[in-house]
Amino acid sequence: MPLDWDKLRVFHAVAEAGSFTHAGETLNLSQSAVSRQIQALEESLRVPLFHRHARGLILTEPGETLNRTVREVFAKLAMTEALLTESRERPAGRLKVTSTAGFGNVWLAPRLHRFLRLYAEVSVVLLLDDSDLDLAMREADVAIRMHPPRQPDLIQRHLATFGWRVFGAPSYLKAAGIPQRVEDLDAHRIICWGDHNPPNDQINWLVEAGRRPGAPRRAAVEINSQTGILRAVRSGLGLAALPEYMGPELDGLLRVLPEVKSPRLDAYFVYPEELRHSKRVAVFRDFVVAELAAGAAG
Repeated sequence: MPLDWDKLRVFHAVAEAGSFTHAGETLNLSQSAVSRQIQALEESLRVPLFHRHARGLILTEPGETLNRTVREVFAKLAMTEALLTESRERPAGRLKVTSTAGFGNVWLAPRLHRFLRLYAEVSVVLLLDDSDLDLAMREADVAIRMHPPRQPDLIQRHLATFGWRVFGAPSYLKAAGIPQRVEDLDAHRIICWGDHNPPNDQINWLVEAGRRPGAPRRAAVEINSQTGILRAVRSGLGLAALPEYMGPELDGLLRVLPEVKSPRLDAYFVYPEELRHSKRVAVFRDFVVAELAAGAAG
């Protein structure tokens, strides 16, 4: 007996949601209708797909196997649908873009109006996430990442290299003094990212600058957001290293220790092989490249 696509769609929604109720809300079906579809699928396959308990549903081993296949099939179908519906004349359709929250908030989001003015038939979904969404599984179409892609079989283009600069608010520096040497940072309040899901490996270089290896200085505050760190600096809380792409957002802050050696931050434009010929991806990539070049020239 062939598998029923509607039942597989319901199964996938339940597997992702972890409950009949939440899956029903996603599918616009009642809880009982969802439950009946799952029961019918289990009966046709003659295996249980879920362990049912008071806190929700857990996939059985056969359920895990089926869900892996179903996720892949639906991801491929979504990609195929997007390519087939794209206009032959002009780029059109939905483009899901993921970026780190810092770059997305400060640099990318304020420029999207210019992209949409050029390509009005494209709609953009911007997913700001400091972890890497799975492009192969179509969690997003393209990514702008602050490190080379770790997933295999992804097309990558190096976009730009940014430096880091150390900033403080005038009010803080008036009270605490201006550090003259990197070792002077030991006497200052340092704001850093901490260890929660950092968007790149070198984001906390300032706590190690001028220190012995393995003996970083203590940060006064850890914030898992670049824009949060920026606002904390602006409030007069302390000093922090901020990336150059923040540009005008840094106005009003004072740069200190301009001679300090900092790591470089490399940005990459990344997308799956299946979207190599997508017009939406191509024009968005070219737009980002042009905007970065204009900023560098300016």
